Amino acid sequence: MWRNYQATTLATPEAFKRDPGLVWLFYSYRRHMALQAQPNSGHFALAELARRKGEGFWCLTQNIDGLSQRAHHPPSSLKLLHGSLFTIKCADQTCNYTDQSNFSDPIAPCLTITSPDPSSDTRLAASSNSMSARIAYMDPNKSTTSIPISELPHCPSCQTGLLRPGVVWFGEPLPEDTLDEIDEWIFKDKIDIVLVIGTTATVYPAASYVNVARAQGARVVVVNMDVEDLGATGSLGARDFLFQGDAAELLPKLFENVIGDISELGVETGSS
Repeated sequence: MWRNYQATTLATPEAFKRDPGLVWLFYSYRRHMALQAQPNSGHFALAELARRKGEGFWCLTQNIDGLSQRAHHPPSSLKLLHGSLFTIKCADQTCNYTDQSNFSDPIAPCLTITSPDPSSDTRLAASSNSMSARIAYMDPNKSTTSIPISELPHCPSCQTGLLRPGVVWFGEPLPEDTLDEIDEWIFKDKIDIVLVIGTTATVYPAASYVNVARAQGARVVVVNMDVEDLGATGSLGARDFLFQGDAAELLPKLFENVIGDISELGVETGSS
């Protein structure tokens, strides 16, 4: 919930068309809070592994928080299945403008976040949590104007379309070009290991890559705090591995023979 709005009612193309200011406030808050976090040792370990292994290692992530990018993970081996809070693109589908790494905060003056508590934001009233209010908000014929359209960020390329967050919204397909890239990479050769880190592997199609990699010969290595519900990785075999614990602590140790001592890489890590 955000200001009593269901997140699933804001993360849609219809919500953006109805009230782009409200949706931008929601994502500006998420961007602002994500920037308060810092990449941890796990992010940096994966980034260093990617540099050492080159084309032989790809990272498929459902995370949209930008922490992998801020850990300087090589872009060529980081595949963002659900997009990123820090990718901005034109909402006009006839315009191809995209900014892959926009970490500006705020992205526009009208979207400045002044408090970590969204309930103190006077730019909009909290949504009623009643069923009738939710139905009214979801009515495509109902429009609201949290922020004047003229103040919202516009596309610098076509100069007419609004910019929007480059995340995959409900009702939108995952990026086809990314999925095609992944399929081509997976099936071009044998796979040695698939790492499943910090996920229950229940969201598809991402979870399906575990068994796809298995079919290509991969051992499955699970790193997770919770070992009770492992989704697609639940049927681990004799060749597979399960490490219970914090990925920020475990990954630098697991990769140390390849990447060296993470403390000697000269990175400042957080606890995210």
